[in-house]
Amino acid sequence: MTTDATAPWLIVGLGNPGPGYAANRHNVGFMVADLLADRIGGSFKRAQKAQAQIVEGRLGVPGPGSRRVVLAKPMSYMNLSGGPVTSLRDFYKIPLDHVVAIHDELDIDYGVLRLKLGGGDNGHNGLKSITKSMGPDYHRVRFGIGRPPGRQPVADFVLKDFSATERKELDYFVDRAADAVESLVTEGLERAQSAYNS
Repeated sequence: MTTDATAPWLIVGLGNPGPGYAANRHNVGFMVADLLADRIGGSFKRAQKAQAQIVEGRLGVPGPGSRRVVLAKPMSYMNLSGGPVTSLRDFYKIPLDHVVAIHDELDIDYGVLRLKLGGGDNGHNGLKSITKSMGPDYHRVRFGIGRPPGRQPVADFVLKDFSATERKELDYFVDRAADAVESLVTEGLERAQSAYNS
């Protein structure tokens, strides 16, 4: 039986599958997961046990401080994320507090990060689905995308690509979000919050 200390972490980037969605604001979780996969030297493959793509590896400096992780991108649509996440969690026997969801957040300015454990879904359909499947007590890495300008409907805003101005800094912000995930997993929530909760 794995103890909490030795249990793997399930790191889930939230997004929608398919090339039409790839650069959308709503897919920033996938972008961070892709970068983390590069860092551990793996590439996503179809999961046997869930409607998801996964990579297994270790995050952190090689040695006793590194952590075993399963990176996942649900291949359901965003509002059905809970099924694949719960299937993976059950298959790998991962404690709920070792699950991390990386997602876009409307109520935070563009590029700002907030890390937290538990809480509400704030109207985010991916979080709503995960919470419905397994409860709210998982970690979130919230990537600020800001509010839509003027009267643009939220659904249109999140399913549009980042603007040309935003794209100039997007790589930097995605890199920083990946650093934050790595810090959360290897050093714990409090240290990660003090370093990355801008």
